[in-house]
Amino acid sequence: MPSYTITYFPVRGRCQATRMLLADQGQTWKEDVVTLDTWMKGDLKATCLYGQLPKFTDGAFTLYQSNAILRYLGRKHGLYGKDDQERALLDMANDGVEDLRNKYLVLIYQNYDEGKDKYVKDLPAQLKPFETLLKQNQGGKAFIVGDQISFVDYNLLDLLLIHQTLAPGCLDTFPLLSAYVARLSSRPNLKAFLASPQHTGLPINGNGKQ
Repeated sequence: MPSYTITYFPVRGRCQATRMLLADQGQTWKEDVVTLDTWMKGDLKATCLYGQLPKFTDGAFTLYQSNAILRYLGRKHGLYGKDDQERALLDMANDGVEDLRNKYLVLIYQNYDEGKDKYVKDLPAQLKPFETLLKQNQGGKAFIVGDQISFVDYNLLDLLLIHQTLAPGCLDTFPLLSAYVARLSSRPNLKAFLASPQHTGLPINGNGKQ
């Protein structure tokens, strides 16, 4: 039996980067799927530290907050850089991913119809820092930081894939990001996961917007 359990809604949402990491690293996990009806009853919510999901367990150890989960798995599986400087750069890059993800979530859940055109227009400015980070690291031929994949790469890949759904062609003016997405998506375990029902069978968001 796998020691990892993800408790979350039947969507990709804030858990897909974690799933990508686990799949790519050859790990198995159990999905404890929470329906909206179950969540609205409030019993499970009352037990969650911050009143929200995802919840992640590793045996008897429980974590909340999606980025804390990613960092934990990054430390555990050697995906958190090789020295203090790399780890600091990874933290910086992940904070950038979180900033853009939060803007995306505001669009999806609060301002989709009125705000999508402006969001897409402004998107190049939001993506440029990631192109810059790639260029600064071996000319964009490696990962977002360093020469080994990190937890941030899974988080950024997820973010870029959902933006390619939102705005097809959004990476056309970012050759390094485009190549990065293709390169990571072709890793054997990730490629299999991205083609599996655990990815294709789940909506990106809980309200049907994408």
